[in-house]
Order: sequence, then structure tokens, then C-alpha cells
Amino acid sequence: MALADHRTNRQAPEARPPAAHSAARARRCRPAGAPARVRAFTLAELAVAIAITGLLAGIAWPTFGEWLGAYQQANHARHIAETMTRARTEAARRGHRVNLCKSQDGHQCGAASGWNAGFLLFVDSDGDGQVGDGEPVLAIDGPAAPGITVQPNAPLDEYVSYTSLGRAKMLNGALQMGRFAVCRSRQRELHVVLASSGRVRVERSGVSCP
Repeated sequence: MALADHRTNRQAPEARPPAAHSAARARRCRPAGAPARVRAFTLAELAVAIAITGLLAGIAWPTFGEWLGAYQQANHARHIAETMTRARTEAARRGHRVNLCKSQDGHQCGAASGWNAGFLLFVDSDGDGQVGDGEPVLAIDGPAAPGITVQPNAPLDEYVSYTSLGRAKMLNGALQMGRFAVCRSRQRELHVVLASSGRVRVERSGVSCP
């Protein structure tokens, strides 16, 4: 009777769900240390992924191009303004006129060249508007980045000249003030403004660049 009760109380083995049983069998069949099998992309899935990537790149590229153009335009406008401010500082420090003039060859001021071709910053001791013997050249700047244009109004067409008092004046002694319009396609003009005090500022205009 005791033997019968012992057989009756014995618990049956716990049944495994079919999925767990299959996974356990797969683990037993895989060699130790073997990597798990990874599902590969089908050709159709790969083609879809490439198409989506190309579409996103096509959308992002014009935005990046416009950002880069705006950055180059702003950078060049700031550079002109900083060079003009340096001219003013050097004129007061040296006690002589300091000129900023457009130059294509980096040696002399050139009336035929445009401001976007480059410019010179030099001490104009004799006040003739040209780099003479013994007159230090303080900076030489090459062409602007491709696509950048610099258009002055009439007072700044040839040069910007500061006297030893830090005032911007023409070589004939007349007060000099005006602006440069720095442009890049699909952007708005940036103005580098020379005030009557000799100070320089950069401001954004509402005029679209051509």
C-alpha cells in the first residue's frame, strides 16, 4: 500500500512549450562558439535602402550648399570690415595715412580690377595712393571665394584711406564714407558700411543678390 502511494505521488516531467523545445534543440545542435545565424538583406530590400538614401541626400544637398554659400559670404564681409578697422588702428598708431585699395597682382593698387579680385593694405606716407619705395605693405589679400562679389558705391570705388586721426578721408581731403555690397547667389546682400566717424559695421539688407 505504501509502495502504491509512492508511485501515485511521483510528479510527471514538466512539459516544454513547442517553441522552447525547438530553441533548446537548436542550441544543442549548434557547435560551441559558433556565431548565431544573421538574416541577410534581399536584393529588393537593398535596392529600397539605396533609393531612400539617394532621396535624402538629394533633399539635404541644396540646403547644405545654401548654408555654405551664406557662411562664405558672411565671412568675406567680416574680413573686409576687420581689415578696414585694422587700417584705422594702424593709421593712428603710425601717424601716417593707411590705405586699403583693390589689387589684382598683390603689388600695386589697380583701378581696372574689382574688389573681389583682392586688395592691399599699406602705409601711404606720401599720400599719393600708391605703394612707394619704403612704404610698408601690411596685408595682401587674394581673390574672394568663387561666387562672392564685392560692389562698392562711388566713394569707395578705388580705395579706403584713413588719416593719422583715425578719420576716413579721400586723398584730396574730402570726408569719405560709403559701403561695400557683398553678394552670393541666392543670398541677400551684406553691407560693409563705413560711417562718417571712420567706424565700420556689417549689416544685412533686404536686397536679393543677383
